[in-house]
Amino acid sequence: MAREPAKIAELDERKVKILTAVIRNYLETGEPVGSRTISKYTDLKLSSATIRNEMSDLEEMGYIFQPHTSSGRIPTDKGYRFYVDNLISEKEREIQEREELIIEKADKLEAVLKQAARLLATNTNYTALVSTPEIHRNKLKFLQLSKVEKDSLLAVIVVEGNIIKNKMIHTGEEIDEDTILKLNLLLNTHLNGLSLEEINLGLITLLKERAGIHSEIINSVIDAVAEAIRADEDLEIYTSGATNMFKYPELMDSGKATDIINTFENKEELEKIVNASLAENNAGKNEMQVYIGKEMASPAMQDCSVVTATYDLGDGMRGTIGIVGPKRMDYEKAMGTMQSLMNQLDEIYKKK
Repeated sequence: MAREPAKIAELDERKVKILTAVIRNYLETGEPVGSRTISKYTDLKLSSATIRNEMSDLEEMGYIFQPHTSSGRIPTDKGYRFYVDNLISEKEREIQEREELIIEKADKLEAVLKQAARLLATNTNYTALVSTPEIHRNKLKFLQLSKVEKDSLLAVIVVEGNIIKNKMIHTGEEIDEDTILKLNLLLNTHLNGLSLEEINLGLITLLKERAGIHSEIINSVIDAVAEAIRADEDLEIYTSGATNMFKYPELMDSGKATDIINTFENKEELEKIVNASLAENNAGKNEMQVYIGKEMASPAMQDCSVVTATYDLGDGMRGTIGIVGPKRMDYEKAMGTMQSLMNQLDEIYKKK
């Protein structure tokens, strides 16, 4: 028989908060939840007596029940259904809003970064590079299991940076909707907000114990989460002003400028510059770095200086801005121009 989603309209804000607190506390502890406990979980600042009255109403409406006399309450299937439907609805709205915003920003960002490279090159008379942001998706934000076939589930995984990954999980048997509901509750309650390092063996063992005969699904979900967090994205690097190198006599000897230009056509060499900048930033050093001569790994760059900075657009998205010029470059101007550009990126992209 098809289930009917619980409607939020029949519950006022107070009841919604109390019911949510009951369910979350019960999911964490496995113990019936009393009114005094609930008073610590809501921001309604209600007395225990008022909370007891509200819980009585929720019990009459079929959302919670009292398993023993004088004990607290635990959720019914209807209560769980209410919680999951509204949790998923809320997350889907959030994901859709963020996706729309990200798509809009991504379209603008490509044009903005290409223009940024041109401006850097024009304003400094050096060669400029700007990388698209790498997405550091360290934490799980939300996941949802849904039945797509008799013996298959679709895991929708949302990780930091609002990256959404889908993974098919073959169960080998038919899983009913109530079981899927409980697995969704179990997984989101314990995994949301955690990094891959925090999803340790002890936590996985706990999840598998609570999943019972469906413990293998937990293994598959953890593998899918790890894959989503570790997934690599293509890195684009926009360059401009490569021919500016011909303006500096010390770089013209023995075809040095040509070698440098060829380096700018080699994605692997440019990625070394980007990765070095990001690594310095990850180590907690200043966000602007200067590499002089042989401090650069690339032989073609050893007669140059490279100034880089890491820009941060939020949501784990960081990229690199770089200026390449002769060792006698105007460092003050280069660094000032770069800082100004970073401020503009922050203003036109991050804060919209």
